[in-house]
Amino acid sequence: MKFLSLQHIDIEDPGTFKDYLLADGHEITTIQLDQGDMIPTNLDSYDAMLCMGGPMDTFMENEYPWLVEEKKAIAEYVLNLKKPFLGFCLGCQLLGEVLGGKVVESIPPEIGVLDIDIDTNAKDDHVFNFLPKKIKALQWHSYEVIGLDNNSKIQVIGTSPSTKYQIFGYEKYAYGIQFHLEIRKTTVDDWAKVPEYKNALEKSLGADALPQMKDIVDKEIDSMMQQCNQMYKNFVNIIKS
Repeated sequence: MKFLSLQHIDIEDPGTFKDYLLADGHEITTIQLDQGDMIPTNLDSYDAMLCMGGPMDTFMENEYPWLVEEKKAIAEYVLNLKKPFLGFCLGCQLLGEVLGGKVVESIPPEIGVLDIDIDTNAKDDHVFNFLPKKIKALQWHSYEVIGLDNNSKIQVIGTSPSTKYQIFGYEKYAYGIQFHLEIRKTTVDDWAKVPEYKNALEKSLGADALPQMKDIVDKEIDSMMQQCNQMYKNFVNIIKS
């Protein structure tokens, strides 16, 4: 299988999801948008599209003009080609915009290892039907998507007290995940080197937040990686179907 990964900062790749797909012999083409890579025109030649997080926001088209073309590519892939899509954090928000939603500031921001409530809808979903009623997840976002309520093709799968669309599915082949199920054991340290992420972390949780977050992630990482592995396997199955 051929995966296309749209990335916005080189340190934020598909993480363990990428590790699993490469171990299974699949191919992945990385488009580093922040470095000037162009999105391929032959989108239909890819079996699935991944869209990752980043320190920018969906509305920053003046600062990051490639966001305009990225949104067009996501719309083409999801709405016209109707092919499997998985978006994490910023990628989740970009999908939400393409589907008619709006991205707004999260009040308060969600940063840390927090609870996600899994909706009963999940039991009928082909990708997330394995999740228990509540999971722990790494959150690191200050914006979220809203306004998808009137789209009957969208199903809410996971929520939190602050963010309704923690996981949502569109027609059971395109998914947005606001949190980070794809993290590796090194992710927190890696992302803390990004000034925007470090500032958001300290603003939200205090100057000494990083060691505390690392300790909590260390306790939960095995479960998170197992969940990512199962999500990956299920996602591959919908590509095959």
